[in-house]
Amino acid sequence: MKRFHWQIIFGLSLIVLSTLFYLLHYSIFRDSHHILLYLIGDIAFLPIQVLLVTLIIDRLLNEREKRSLLKKLNMVIGAFFSEVGTDLLKSFSEFSPQNDQIRKDLVETNDWSNKAFSYMSKRVKQYDYGIESQRANLENLRNLLLEKRGFLLALLENPNLLEHESFTELLWAVFHLTEELASRPNLKGLPNADYEHLAADIKRAYILLIAEWLAYMKHLKTNYPYLFSLAARMNPFDPNASPIVR
Repeated sequence: MKRFHWQIIFGLSLIVLSTLFYLLHYSIFRDSHHILLYLIGDIAFLPIQVLLVTLIIDRLLNEREKRSLLKKLNMVIGAFFSEVGTDLLKSFSEFSPQNDQIRKDLVETNDWSNKAFSYMSKRVKQYDYGIESQRANLENLRNLLLEKRGFLLALLENPNLLEHESFTELLWAVFHLTEELASRPNLKGLPNADYEHLAADIKRAYILLIAEWLAYMKHLKTNYPYLFSLAARMNPFDPNASPIVR
């Protein structure tokens, strides 16, 4: 309330000051025609000035600030994939019998064009992943997530992540899966309904993780080709991935 009170007083002060200058001008030159001519001209230009300042210049500045923020966020996302994201992709893929198609699209074609990125971003939501929570070792997945829990919590403490909705959604999905696995002292001999529930949680996190990985790879290819080169050679979907340049 005090903030608005200060603004009102400041605005009224400016109006009074402007009025005093107009009165001073009239008292010296006695030319009301000249005053009205420029006053109306200034008022007529005011909507254009508002358009230039608030809609164009302000938007350009906001876009520049947003690009700078996203650049910093991609550094955080890069740390996420280096620390845990890539390992999670490999672990999640063990629960899916349908990875042959994913490998074909992301490894065998070896197409990293902008068109391919757009195509794959749509394709990841259409795959029939067929996640089976008993297909691989749930305990290994739980151990991985619990080991990296501190790192993931540190990421959530970054207030800038609120600007990146898709990555925040991914973190929440991973955290939910971590809690589901951690809350069960024994992951063997569970009811089928429980295994199906865990499969749904893995699938949710897996889809979001692939989509975020693709977005990050596109960012690297556009802005940091040398980093992209290594990331492509270490493709988590390639069973023969190697940092060695061939």
